[in-house]
Parts: sequence; C-alpha cells; structure tokens
Amino acid sequence: MLKNIKSSVIIQKIFNKLIFKNKLRLFRHNKSFQKKYNISLNDYKTNNGRYIIYESKIKGKEYNSENKLIFIGEYLNGERKKGKEYFHHEVKFEGEYVNGKREGFGKEYWGNGKLYYEGNYFNGKKHGFGKEYHFNGSLYYEGEFSNNYIKNGREYDYFTGKLKYEGEFLKGIRNGKGKEFYDNGKLKYDGEYLDGKKNGKGKEYNFYNGKYLFVGEFNNGERWDGYGKEYNLEGKLVFDGEYVKGKKNVVDDV
Repeated sequence: MLKNIKSSVIIQKIFNKLIFKNKLRLFRHNKSFQKKYNISLNDYKTNNGRYIIYESKIKGKEYNSENKLIFIGEYLNGERKKGKEYFHHEVKFEGEYVNGKREGFGKEYWGNGKLYYEGNYFNGKKHGFGKEYHFNGSLYYEGEFSNNYIKNGREYDYFTGKLKYEGEFLKGIRNGKGKEFYDNGKLKYDGEYLDGKKNGKGKEYNFYNGKYLFVGEFNNGERWDGYGKEYNLEGKLVFDGEYVKGKKNVVDDV
C-alpha cells in the first residue's frame, strides 16, 4: 500500500514538472493511467481550463473548462495537427493546423450543419482560394481571400444562386475594378468601385439587349460630374456632353 502511494506521488511530481516547467498549453492524459494512479484532471488543466485525453500517441480528445468536447483529432507536440472542432456537440471546423492554428485546407460550418466555408487557411485565417456559402447552403462567394476577407472573386445571389458581381474587394467590400450582372445573366455595370458603390469611370448596360445605357463618371453610386454619354433602350445615343452633380449640363441656344 505504501509503495503504491509513493509511486502515485512520484508520478504526479513528474507530471507537474513536465507541465508547469515547460509551460505546456495542453495536457497529456490517459484514462487507464488516471484510474490506476488516482490522478485528477483538475490538477493538470491549463490556465484556460483545457485538457486532452490521449487515445494513442498522436490521437486525442480535447475538452474545455466545463468538460465539454471541443476537438477530436491528431496532435503534434501538444498542438492540434488535423481534426474536427466542436461547438455545442456540432462540428464547426474540420481541417489542418500548424502550431495549433488553422493552416492548409479546411471547412467551416454554420450552426445548422451546412457548409459555410471551404478552402485554404494561413495562420488561423482564411487565406488563398476558397468558397463561402449562404446560410441556406447556396454559394455566396468563390475566389481569393486575404486575412479572412474576400479579395478578388465572384459573388452570388442568396435566392437565385446566380452571379451578381465579379471583381475586386477590400476587406470584404467592393473596391477597385468590377462587374455587376442582372438576374438574366447580362452585364449591368462594368467599371470602378469605392466602398461598395460605383465610383470613377464606368459603363451601364441595358437589361433587355445588353446595349449601353450610360458611359461616363460615377460618384457614390450615381452618375456625376464629367464627360458622359447616355443612350435610350434601343441603344441610340441621346446625349453626349458634360454632367454636373448627376444632371446633364444642357446649354440652351440663344
């Protein structure tokens, strides 16, 4: 009996030395080992309350301070390498990690279990090529990501699933060159954007025949100062001249 007690004390001292001296963020435990030496998980939780129960040398299950499952997968040197993250018993992410952060290919999910994102990650953020989906499961965006933001790609309509914008973004907002589309697939606008609105040089097109409606300058989403051309529904030129604050600058003949 005394021998078993001494053995248990020695084991716990070794664990304490490994854990606290090396400041491991996640703790290695084995259920049978815990039972044999009467070791409490509470003695080995990290500052944030997380801990791992290893099922093999590389595979384990991670729990939070409330003893709820938050991850199942593979580990390397105590850090997540590949697996699934959980939130309220549902998978919220599955994929690859480097130094415990999402990196490589992965998938994120909405709370309803449908796919939210699939693509590349770097340093814990969406980065590189990927796809985002609406809550209803339809495709929302495909293209480049940079530090979690959409950067350059295609945006789709929530209800119809049809392409509605193709071009550049800055922190998720339309900025730079881009194209807008009607529901029938025809080009609606081709030009420059700023803060999500038409701004700079651009061209507007007719819904029915795809012909020009307007060619000129835009400001805050509206036709603005500068030279421009306006066309009727048949594509015939009806005005060629200067605009002032979005209105034609017509000079009456004397």
